Amino acid sequence: MAQGLGGAYERMLSVAVAALHEREPRQLWPLLANALPDLLGAETVIYKLDDWNESAGTVGVSPAAAAQFGRFGDEAMGLLRTGYPFAGHYATGPDRTPVTARQAAGAAWSASETARLIGDLMDADQVLGIPLPRSAAPITGCLVYRRGRDFTDDHVRVAEQVQPLLAAVEQQRQLLERWRFLTAGNLVRDAPGESAADLGLTPRETAVLVLLSDALTATSIGRRLGISDRTVHKHIANVYRKLGTHDRISTVLRAQRLGLVPAPSGGASR
Repeated sequence: MAQGLGGAYERMLSVAVAALHEREPRQLWPLLANALPDLLGAETVIYKLDDWNESAGTVGVSPAAAAQFGRFGDEAMGLLRTGYPFAGHYATGPDRTPVTARQAAGAAWSASETARLIGDLMDADQVLGIPLPRSAAPITGCLVYRRGRDFTDDHVRVAEQVQPLLAAVEQQRQLLERWRFLTAGNLVRDAPGESAADLGLTPRETAVLVLLSDALTATSIGRRLGISDRTVHKHIANVYRKLGTHDRISTVLRAQRLGLVPAPSGGASR
């Protein structure tokens, strides 16, 4: 299995590189959902970026299952949103280790309405829950489905290795969404119409710029983005060069004038 795990790591690295170069935040989770089934010996992935509950919440699915997913009615969607038995399992404590439905619910899994649903509509028998690490209530993450035999211990180990990648991509998605929200406002610009893309800023450089404006140190930025201090300083140097600045203060002020980050409103401290 060592060769298989090595291949999984190579595929995870490819996904990470693709995610770092993706500028559209709405494409990040579909990118992950497209890769996870192959990594985990599964057929379908459903991801939930907010609480696993029956009544609401955004749900996405791996591209290969999109047509099938579109046939689900309200009752089926409610059961999928509930995330049985994982929502209850992870709500009992801080442990976010991936588990299978059978590990979480025992014999009750086979008799559950959710098991019947995925069998009838998805031709699947087994589910593996992968929550985002360190996520508190609401619990967020993804569910991986396969038919036949349950997920193996090796599959679960790969899922544990995947968790930091899921967390990093979700963090990148949130930063890109925030940046898009900020730049959509009617802010005064030095150069009307000039954007991060026009300036040649990559998504990762944009994320670093947003965090610079929050007065985070390089160490804190690296911890937030899961990269080394050295890499952070490299991104900062690229931001300085592309914005034509030479220090943090002038960079943040320049970015505020361009509308890339918000200008302070009033004198209140953070």
